[in-house]
Amino acid sequence: MTDFDVIVVGGGPAGCIAAYESAKAGLKTIILEKDRDIGYPVRCAEAIGEDGLRKFMETDPQWVAATIKYAQLHSPEGTAIRLDLPIENGLILHRRLFDFALAQRAAEAGSEVQTKAYVDGLIISDDQVKGVNYQYFGEKRSLTAKIVIGADGVESRVGRMAGLRTALKLSDTGSGYQVSVANVDVEQDVIDFYFGSKLAPSGYLWIFPKGEGMANIGLGVVGKGVKDVLAKDLLDKFLADRFPKAAVLTAVAGGIPLAKTLKKISTNGLMLIGDAARMANPVSGGGIISGMVAGRIAGQVAAEAIRTGDLSEKGLKAFPARWHKEVGRDYAIAHRISNSIRDVTDDQFNKMARELKDLPPEKLHIRKVFATAAKHKPKILLDITRAFAHL
Repeated sequence: MTDFDVIVVGGGPAGCIAAYESAKAGLKTIILEKDRDIGYPVRCAEAIGEDGLRKFMETDPQWVAATIKYAQLHSPEGTAIRLDLPIENGLILHRRLFDFALAQRAAEAGSEVQTKAYVDGLIISDDQVKGVNYQYFGEKRSLTAKIVIGADGVESRVGRMAGLRTALKLSDTGSGYQVSVANVDVEQDVIDFYFGSKLAPSGYLWIFPKGEGMANIGLGVVGKGVKDVLAKDLLDKFLADRFPKAAVLTAVAGGIPLAKTLKKISTNGLMLIGDAARMANPVSGGGIISGMVAGRIAGQVAAEAIRTGDLSEKGLKAFPARWHKEVGRDYAIAHRISNSIRDVTDDQFNKMARELKDLPPEKLHIRKVFATAAKHKPKILLDITRAFAHL
């Protein structure tokens, strides 16, 4: 007998969806979240596509801070290109409310939820993960389970403790800093992206609106671009220049995984999902929907493995197979594209922006942006072609 059928480590969107699926299947499930509240602190720009969200649930207006219709790209010299979003709607979420709703949904399906539960060890016997050791308000506790699902973010301890290779290359790691600010004047249906070696070397700066006078403004630098700069210093300068009256309400810093999915995302009795398995989009760093997709797969595979009684890596083989079929293959292509985009020079960005600026609105779309990029930097097109050929 075990304490639980499934233990989910981490109460973000990926973990909550995994818990919902396993509990819905009748499995005794618990979420262990290290922070005091589900959904806090927010370590995310909070953007999501409504079409992706609808695959899981209908949108609750309470979660939505802004509805986005356009993306605006700014070249190093200041040329702005406005594009229609290639999806129905982009949403900027109130992540605290959204994550809390996901946890509530998992609880209503039958999952237990425990916060302030810091997992600091795995119970491993006969080369099989069979539970976790954790701290709860200073008290050491242990729980056994048939399957553990690691959804504990980019710094995932669960994967390392299980012996999986989770290290990120510097070239696949973004260093990010974001503030939520008040007293700023930004368009509420537009997300802005700024590029340039002086502003965000090998990365970009973003402005995501969050209601009148509010916005998430952040900056990420990648790999070789981080050698002599700090994301915080660069963002502080931008805020001082562009929004000198902005009031910073919250600030968060951390690593952003821009890698391909880990080669191995499951082992005997364990699956990794979300940022713990490097499942974010390598181009944008966004990972809410992809984490939820992985959570759904993991919860369903856990139910089937427990039904058959095969909790080994072989018994969980449907998890990596389904992930790579549904998302992973596309993200492998995106990883190649992202590496090429990071090498675009300021001069190339400026030339592309000038060319696109002269196009009529009906011809200005994301496909045209990539076609123009390939014209000025053929390696992007070559990498896309190679990626498709490899897959």
